[in-house]
Amino acid sequence: MTDVLKFKGFIGSVHFSAEDKTFFGKIEGINDLVTFEADAVDKLVEEFQQAVSDYLDICKEQGKDPVKSAKGSFNVRTKPAIHNLALRLSTLGGYRSLNQYVSAAIEEKNNRELAG
Repeated sequence: MTDVLKFKGFIGSVHFSAEDKTFFGKIEGINDLVTFEADAVDKLVEEFQQAVSDYLDICKEQGKDPVKSAKGSFNVRTKPAIHNLALRLSTLGGYRSLNQYVSAAIEEKNNRELAG
């Protein structure tokens, strides 16, 4: 997703309704649904930042973590050929399991994205 806003470590999705002539979005990666909208981009940025600040205040008042927790496991669906190649490369690379190989690949990709 490239149409995003960032503020205080949070990401907001951005969409446009041609019918309503309105920009709208939601804060991603949280356990709650927090939305924002505006009829101009500059105003949308302000609304997103206010939504994040308000959400953080509410979480602090309620004593809850504002960030959605991840349990550390998820299913990945891919083409059989990609799956087969990953199995082979994990063995050739000396990984103990496909999970270890995929985890290392995700970590490497994450590090490149953060550095770039």
